[in-house]
Amino acid sequence: MKALPAMALALGVLCAPQVRADWSTPEGTRQVEANGYPVTYQETGSGEPLVLVHGSLNDYRIWYAQVPEFAKKYRVITMSLRHYYPEKWDGKGDDFSVGQHAEDVASLIQQLGLGKVHLLGHSRGGAVVLMVAKEHPELIKTLILEDASGMESLLPDTPESRKMASETKELVGGLRRNLADGNVEKAAQDFTDGLGGPGTWAKRSQAQRQILLDNMGTGVDSGERGNITCADIAKFNFPVLTFTGERSPRRYAEAFAAAHRCNVGVPAPIVIPNAAHAMNRENPEPFNKAVLEFLSEH
Repeated sequence: MKALPAMALALGVLCAPQVRADWSTPEGTRQVEANGYPVTYQETGSGEPLVLVHGSLNDYRIWYAQVPEFAKKYRVITMSLRHYYPEKWDGKGDDFSVGQHAEDVASLIQQLGLGKVHLLGHSRGGAVVLMVAKEHPELIKTLILEDASGMESLLPDTPESRKMASETKELVGGLRRNLADGNVEKAAQDFTDGLGGPGTWAKRSQAQRQILLDNMGTGVDSGERGNITCADIAKFNFPVLTFTGERSPRRYAEAFAAAHRCNVGVPAPIVIPNAAHAMNRENPEPFNKAVLEFLSEH
């Protein structure tokens, strides 16, 4: 009888609706239809499902420092959100939003028959998984938030919060201006340095840079982040883990503090030392260790 859940999961994967994409599927990945869109994902390991959702200008490949470790104990699903690599998006259409991406994540979980999952989101991906948790709490076993966006409306209206909002708006605005001018690499550099501090882009490997450059078509992002409310956070009844980097922009820690005021089950963030916004890549060892310890308890 114990084999039945695994068999059901396997049948869920085999029977999941498939859709043909207008782009090639990278080696080692699969595609599944989510709300009429061919979502690219990669699956590694076995055990309880752990779904990782990337942030802006990234894709499923960005979790290279996590998958080998997490897959030792978990069934790890890394996915590319709608219009990210391997699609080369032209920026046209009205289906690029946090809400749409959240529905796609929920659909992928359902199509693959994963049941309740451990769901981890980074940055803009944090806003996406927060929306999944709001709209589909039945799919969440635990929620892990890494410098998550989407909680900006929780911050009090103070000069400091207005300054933080202005910094975010300028970061997104600068990205869009650079892209409109055709300065693709400058767009990537300024965006990376804006989140990680001056010189961050220069420290990135060529492979890391290529991931951003492959996703520059998604730079038309308006900056909309779903606006989770305090009432939404108060309803969360599953374990939550939060992270920020030692050098991350302050707005993320401030948002987590605001979320804690809404729901004491949202803990203060674990601060990853010697790292900024891309903490899971800049200092993966303590990040991975903390995630695995949390998961082992839940």
